[in-house]
Amino acid sequence: MSAERARSWQQGSPAQRPQQQPKRQVKVKVHKKTWITPGEKILYTFFSLVILAAAAYFVTFAASTYNLNRDLEALDTEINHQQVANKDLTYEVKELSKPERIIDIARDAGLKVQSAKVKEANKVSE
Repeated sequence: MSAERARSWQQGSPAQRPQQQPKRQVKVKVHKKTWITPGEKILYTFFSLVILAAAAYFVTFAASTYNLNRDLEALDTEINHQQVANKDLTYEVKELSKPERIIDIARDAGLKVQSAKVKEANKVSE
């Protein structure tokens, strides 16, 4: 009887055990949590462009200010040179308009000075 029981157990065993079906892998779409949302990316890009534009404007403004200052210094130097030249010419005019010099030139030209009192004429108002 034990042999029959063993056979029955051997035959009944597969019936008692449910057959294991192959496991199917199910792919689940996992939404990755992004660090920055698309709206934030747009805002960050916009503000970055604004900051870059402001920086470019500041650099351009600084460069134009530098050029303007350089031109101003060049004009100031030119004005100083012209003022020195004007002072030199004013001194030369005073030297050339001395009465003694004028009398000497008149005598060299053959003119006779009748009066010994020669005075410098004042400027005529126009």
